[in-house]
Amino acid sequence: MLSPESALAFFSLAIVLALAPGPDNLFVLMISAAEGRRAGFAVVAGLMVGVMGHTLAVALGLAALFAASATAFTVLKLAGAAYLLYLAWGAWRAPASLGAPGEPAQRAQAWPRLVARGVVMNLTNPKVLLFFLALLPQFVKPDQGSVAGQIVALGALFIVAGSLVFGAIVLAAGALRERLARSARAQRLLNRSAAVVFAGLALRLATAQR
Repeated sequence: MLSPESALAFFSLAIVLALAPGPDNLFVLMISAAEGRRAGFAVVAGLMVGVMGHTLAVALGLAALFAASATAFTVLKLAGAAYLLYLAWGAWRAPASLGAPGEPAQRAQAWPRLVARGVVMNLTNPKVLLFFLALLPQFVKPDQGSVAGQIVALGALFIVAGSLVFGAIVLAAGALRERLARSARAQRLLNRSAAVVFAGLALRLATAQR
């Protein structure tokens, strides 16, 4: 079981890490600005599911096996880059729709797709897995109980911290979206900006080194 001191130290670090500019919070920012708060929160939910997946991989020892395989790293990063390019193409071609973004039924149908987008975005980034493999064990104390249990607890803390920070980003970017929702030109600019960001993230991931 984690000590209160370890939990507080890790949670504070997780907040700082979530605030630091990176692919995930930039992804949340652009989705929320281009598609609205509901889309942003859906993507955040997906990203946190991905964090859970990385945490379980570390707890079960799968991350160490993955880290030892250069081929697995390359395949996963190229898959992630290809997915980001797919998102960039979709954002570039997305039409501008005037008025409030989407009818309730349309938004409900889009929710699973947006959650899945966040999951894929996170799980196909091998840098996140290697980062968790390096970070989480530093806060584990074998004399305080199950190592796997402590890692899962740390992952849960990271999810809480990330959700708080990313949620604030969604609210801020969603407010911008609402102000620009009635301007087709502004929406096209947001969509094109999102496409450029996604393409940049794809390039960054494709050229990442272990």
